Amino acid sequence: MTDRTPTDHTSTDHTVTHATFTIERAYAASPARVFAAWSDPAAKASWFAGPEPAHELDFRVGGREVNRGRQPDGTLMTFESVYHDIVADVRVVYGSTLHAGETLMTASLTTVEFEPDGEGTRLVLTEQGSFLDGQEKPEWREQGTGAWLGALGEYLTRTGAPTR
Repeated sequence: MTDRTPTDHTSTDHTVTHATFTIERAYAASPARVFAAWSDPAAKASWFAGPEPAHELDFRVGGREVNRGRQPDGTLMTFESVYHDIVADVRVVYGSTLHAGETLMTASLTTVEFEPDGEGTRLVLTEQGSFLDGQEKPEWREQGTGAWLGALGEYLTRTGAPTR
């Protein structure tokens, strides 16, 4: 366990914005194939991680995922998740935090569902977040999440499963 200095609450600009969003995507690949792209460390790193190879994935209940990258100003961004529930080819539930340096920006709970849709998959991702002190906005998170679900579609296409 890491010791962390408590947040300084002497300032009056501490706020919390709560938000929930749901994004749906259809992929022309089976739920097992889409789930595998999510759960295999090499596959996920190829569509989820940034250009720096700073992605770790221990995909099991209680396991963690860490994705690190730098902002243009050099600030280290760390997205860290802990897996709470995994049902192969059906759903994944995880809690996440996003830090900019040592500053906690968000804490969230995400559920990803992999539903059969004809011969393909309908992926439904629902995130419930606490966005702290205006460091990140819910619409930014939703846009970024949509972008990496698009990258998942590109990965599936590149590796032999077209998206629709």
